[in-house]
Amino acid sequence: VQLQASGGGLVQTGGSLRLSCAASGRIYSSHVMGWFRQAPGKEREFVAAIRWGAGTTYYADSVKARFTISRDKGANTMYLQMNSLKPEDTAVYYCGVERRGSAWRMANAYDYWGQGTLVTVSS
Repeated sequence: VQLQASGGGLVQTGGSLRLSCAASGRIYSSHVMGWFRQAPGKEREFVAAIRWGAGTTYYADSVKARFTISRDKGANTMYLQMNSLKPEDTAVYYCGVERRGSAWRMANAYDYWGQGTLVTVSS
């Protein structure tokens, strides 16, 4: 599986961005696709995840009610709609696939990663 993340950019505080993660290769119903982010000098942290088959979603507390994860199974693409952005959301955002479907909050459980897309929120 290869993943291509896109949609990052520069936005002001309170603005919105929509990230996309296009997958080439088969994504199975049992897989979980997730978004993580990594700010300079910090570890990669969980943002949101979605169970590919059932569409069940999971969020970090820091983004709950502001971010929405979704997927289009026909297009093999996952999205992250980010609203009410804050400067602390500034990071490189990565998408990944976790095949076991049980450790989706842990970055080291993911089997495939995209290249990352930079989101910068100015104050």
